[in-house]
Amino acid sequence: MRNQETTKHDYGHALLIAGAYGRMGCAILAAKAALRSGCGLVSVHQPSRCVDPMQAAFPEAMVSIDPSPTLFSTVPPHLDRYSAIAVGPGIGTDPVTAEALMQLLAERPAGTPLVLDADALNILAKENHNSEFIIPNSILTPHAREYQRLFGDADPAEMARRHNVIIVKKAHRTRVYSPDGRVYENLTGNAGMATAGSGDVLTGILLGIISQNHKDLYESVCMAVRIHGQIGDLAIEKQSESSLIASDLVENLRNVSIEITGN
Repeated sequence: MRNQETTKHDYGHALLIAGAYGRMGCAILAAKAALRSGCGLVSVHQPSRCVDPMQAAFPEAMVSIDPSPTLFSTVPPHLDRYSAIAVGPGIGTDPVTAEALMQLLAERPAGTPLVLDADALNILAKENHNSEFIIPNSILTPHAREYQRLFGDADPAEMARRHNVIIVKKAHRTRVYSPDGRVYENLTGNAGMATAGSGDVLTGILLGIISQNHKDLYESVCMAVRIHGQIGDLAIEKQSESSLIASDLVENLRNVSIEITGN
């Protein structure tokens, strides 16, 4: 149980950079999952035309408004106020967005955990924006095709060591690779989770948990992956695998106890 003498500021402030005009669902799913995972505050950086959908769907989120009406074009100010950052779901790969991502990588405060997912990985894999831009202490969450575009056929354990990053290689049995050689194979989850938005929920859970400043980042990532599968298993106790949607995963987070220790 939580210490009764705490406030929201004791549980981290997460920054999520996600979504573009016409693709706000992924940002809403990830933001909800982050707050349901126990962090105290979630700010979502999004295009100006996307603010109303976010605030209507998820009033608990705070909003950082990008000057562009339709896409991620500018790094939000005061990055040092956030305890963790996630970027990528639904942001697209427009050149303006790619430039903003490169700026974010350059300006991220040292020591702030950063989750790179979805379109952030796609940008890094394109042309000159390849794995040489990956900065240490990042968490990469590629599925098989994204991993192939980033690293080819290279061994994930070697890539985690070489780039000093944590790699979450998503699959039926997701594996988490640490720079120090640890490998965790997740055994929770089911085929119903092969559905649109499931990865966005994982990004949100990762962001929510790592923002709470657990002393071992790798253990926090493994916890998030395990919980992601666990809520999928809880969902199919009440419904069929084929009917499962990402929103069901978020709803089942309320039934999982997430205890962050060793802060």
